Amino acid sequence: MTADPSDQEGRGFGIYVHWPFCRAKCPYCDFNSHVREAIDQRRWRDALLTELAHYAAQTPGRTVTSLFFGGGTPSLMEPETVAAVIEAVGRHWPSTPDLEITLEANPTSVETGRFRGFRDAGVNRVSIGVQALDDAMLKFLGRQHSADEAIRALEIGRAIFPRLSFDLIYARPGQSLEAWSHELAAALDLANSHISLYQLTIEPGTAFEQRVARGDFRTLPEDEQAALFDWTAARLERAGLPAYEISNHARPGEESRHNMTYWRYGDYVGIGPGAHGRLTLEGTKLATRQHRAPEAWLDSVERDGHATRQRLEVEPAARLQEMVMMGLRLAEGIPAERFRAETGMEMEDALDAKRLARLIDGGFLAIGNDRLRATAEGRLRLDAVLGELLA
Repeated sequence: MTADPSDQEGRGFGIYVHWPFCRAKCPYCDFNSHVREAIDQRRWRDALLTELAHYAAQTPGRTVTSLFFGGGTPSLMEPETVAAVIEAVGRHWPSTPDLEITLEANPTSVETGRFRGFRDAGVNRVSIGVQALDDAMLKFLGRQHSADEAIRALEIGRAIFPRLSFDLIYARPGQSLEAWSHELAAALDLANSHISLYQLTIEPGTAFEQRVARGDFRTLPEDEQAALFDWTAARLERAGLPAYEISNHARPGEESRHNMTYWRYGDYVGIGPGAHGRLTLEGTKLATRQHRAPEAWLDSVERDGHATRQRLEVEPAARLQEMVMMGLRLAEGIPAERFRAETGMEMEDALDAKRLARLIDGGFLAIGNDRLRATAEGRLRLDAVLGELLA
């Protein structure tokens, strides 16, 4: 099987490695994360390498542009495990000279103590889950670190890694614009070249969903959330970190290459418990998903060489929908050439003309420079825009 042309057009080819373990489960989190008292690092390392080899055999000749360790809390991995995965990726595939290798981390002393080991293993970008710079809010969010630890972790991270990003959660219960402006000013003093800012969302199945249902706290009204979103985007623009995606801001050229592969609807391998992937093989787009439960995933890999539980063709209509849903998150939108390459159709033929016109007239979408994009107003209300456009 030869390299697939879907690797081209600037979309990249990524490898995602999921480490499912955390020290504690945050009440807002709906990711596939689990708390375990003890983890056999060697056994898990061997299993990750085995599943990686399984997918490498299916994608020979691809050029890897990014490798992302996500979770869970991958900074709880031993640096030796990270090094082994990086080395295996290098054996299985060619890679770009500027291969981006990102590892997610939390600002606890245990994790920051491993930063030099991760750098020596080959990690060149770290993404730190700060979430707040206020101790009371950190406690509310169920975080295991203090604001001082977060600041120290960012200082250490900037000194060790060439590239650094961190996350904050805003639009928290009772949060005023004044309070957020002070917190964001402090964050910008610590920022390097990338920052991710997420509005608090109450996800189904989380502890926060139960607490909201009990009336323990209320989320901010939608109009206040919208005002915070608009103000935040303008503030980051003035700071030289414009929004390139709904929640992500970066100096030009410092965007997350791995996440850009997702949003540009490129191909990526996903390994580890619950990891998803998208692979275009001989013109067919496949959606893959690994077994979600950690112990069941481990057993399956050791028995079968992989723990794939889903490997389904993404039908043309679904490919179109997925590409639009991902691409309109980006400020750059969707170039017509990329749309044609993925769907074999022109945008004007593939999308409902009347619905498209209504959204353009309403100021939510724009067509120009041979691309379709969501306006700032459209990205703020993207779920509703997509519901109308793709109905």
